[in-house]
Amino acid sequence: MLIIAVTFNIRPESVGDFREAILKNAATSLADEEGCNLFDVCEAADGIFYLYERYTNDDAFNIHLKSSHFLAFDKLVAPWVETKKIERYTLISPV
Repeated sequence: MLIIAVTFNIRPESVGDFREAILKNAATSLADEEGCNLFDVCEAADGIFYLYERYTNDDAFNIHLKSSHFLAFDKLVAPWVETKKIERYTLISPV
């Protein structure tokens, strides 16, 4: 299993819009992408969002990155993002 962890720092005036957009993106990913097994969205009080995504493999994640809903999300939120950090892991102990 492939784990993708993403941390966003969002401009204060855009937090509400980002929250709405990322929740829609997460729900669509889970509903429409066979290889997306988990998509948790976490929010800190200071405009920081943390995503924890679980994909079957690299191919499933690449399908996500090329999906129309992800590309639209990425374009929409780009002006709201101050920083974005993406980390990749391999799940070695599934629960």
